[in-house]
Amino acid sequence: MTTGLDDTKGDAAEPLDLTYAADAGTRWAFHNAPYTLLEKVVVSNATSQDFNSYFNENLQDVIGMTGVWQWSGDNHLYLSDARSAARFGLLMMHRGRWDRCTLLSETEAISATSPSQQINPSYGYLWWLNGQNEYMLPQSQFEFSGLLIPNAPLDSYSAIGKNGQYISVSPEQGLVVIRMGENPNNALAPILFLNDIWKNLGGAIGL
Repeated sequence: MTTGLDDTKGDAAEPLDLTYAADAGTRWAFHNAPYTLLEKVVVSNATSQDFNSYFNENLQDVIGMTGVWQWSGDNHLYLSDARSAARFGLLMMHRGRWDRCTLLSETEAISATSPSQQINPSYGYLWWLNGQNEYMLPQSQFEFSGLLIPNAPLDSYSAIGKNGQYISVSPEQGLVVIRMGENPNNALAPILFLNDIWKNLGGAIGL
């Protein structure tokens, strides 16, 4: 999210849609196009496998997820169910280990859920992080003070998918919270709705 490309151009990853806004590493902006391009670079070119085959063999089939990748406009989405999402959350909670398989090294798993840069410390590698002192949101360059999700445990981190689909993990509490349903609002990252979920959950279980 620090490529410096202009995020106001949308998520299309064609050359004419990728325009300069700032030097790489100097500006944080939520922008799907750059990491969509990495599918071919990191997976297809590096492994000589297409993305779906690599994903199925190295993640989905190992931990028992079910689902399918589909394009929706310019975004590549994984369409699945709550149980599969929970399995992915449990994989991350256990730092990349599933049964006797190590899918990520502990260092890789921790790095994924740690700040990826210091411009927006509440963002890791595609995970939103609680417990930091400030945060930024999509389509804004404003820096907000305080916790990203005040009602959630400080150690929690969350995958916030399209239309408000959540995988929210708190290793300290041993919890993986899944939410699937209709889009709660028009925000690209509906943080307030996730905060309400944690508020109600906390009241129910005494967090």
